Amino acid sequence: MGNVHNHISYGIYQHRHNWFHQLPSHIKIASVFSFVLVVVLTPGNFFQAHLSYALIVIGLLIWNQIPLSAIRKRLIIEIPFVLFAFFLPIFGTDPKIDFFGFKLSEPGLWAGWNILIKATIGVMMSLILSSTTPQRELLVGLEKLKFPKLLVQIMSFMIRYTVVVTEELKRMAIARESRCFEARGPKQWGVLARSAGALFIRSYERGERVHMAMLSRGYTGSLPLTTVQFSSRQDQINGTLLPLIAISVFLIWSVILN
Repeated sequence: MGNVHNHISYGIYQHRHNWFHQLPSHIKIASVFSFVLVVVLTPGNFFQAHLSYALIVIGLLIWNQIPLSAIRKRLIIEIPFVLFAFFLPIFGTDPKIDFFGFKLSEPGLWAGWNILIKATIGVMMSLILSSTTPQRELLVGLEKLKFPKLLVQIMSFMIRYTVVVTEELKRMAIARESRCFEARGPKQWGVLARSAGALFIRSYERGERVHMAMLSRGYTGSLPLTTVQFSSRQDQINGTLLPLIAISVFLIWSVILN
C-alpha cells in the first residue's frame, strides 16, 4: 500500500531545487497553459517560431533534469495525433505536389505539420508540468484556479483508483498464470473477456463501497483542500516568464517573416 500511496501522491514527479519546481501549482498551471496557447495561436508556416518553442521545451527538460525515458514512454498518448497528421497529406484536397513519386495534398501537408508540431509541444509541456508538480498539488492548483469542483473530484478519484484497478488487474493476471494460462491466440480471448467483465464488476462494487463509506463520514459533494498554497509577488513575476518568452518569440518572428 505504501508504494501505491507514493505513486498516487507523486506520479512522475521528481523533486528538484529551482524556481520552476517551487512555483505554486496554480501559477505553474496558468504559465504552462498560456505558453501552449501562444504556440497553438502561432501560424503553422512560422517554422522558425515553432523551432524556437521546441528549443525552449528541450531547455526546460534539460534544466529540470527530467529523464528522457520517462518522457518517451508517455509520448505514446500522441500516437492518434501522429496518425491523423500522417494521413492528411494522403487524403487531403488539391492542389497536389509530387513527393518521390507520391501525390500529396499541399493543404494536407500544412495541416499535418501544424497538428504534429503543436500536439508534440503541448504534450511535452504537460509532461514537464507533471514532472515538476505532485499530483495532489495539481488538483489543488486547478481548484484554486476556479476549475469546476466536480471535475477536480473526478480527476482525484481517477488518479487514485486507476492505480487500485491496475493492481487488481495484475493480481488477476498472476492468478491466471498460476493456473498455467497463456494467451496464445483467439481461443484464449474468452478467458480474457471474462476477466475484463469480472474486473468491471469488482471496480463497480468497490466504487459503491467507497461512496457509502464517504457518505457515512459526512461527504456532501465536495472534498476539503488538503494543501494551502501561498504565492508571493516574486512567484507571480516568475510565472509570467514562460508565456512572455513565447510571446516575444512570436513577435520577433512575425516582424522578421513579414
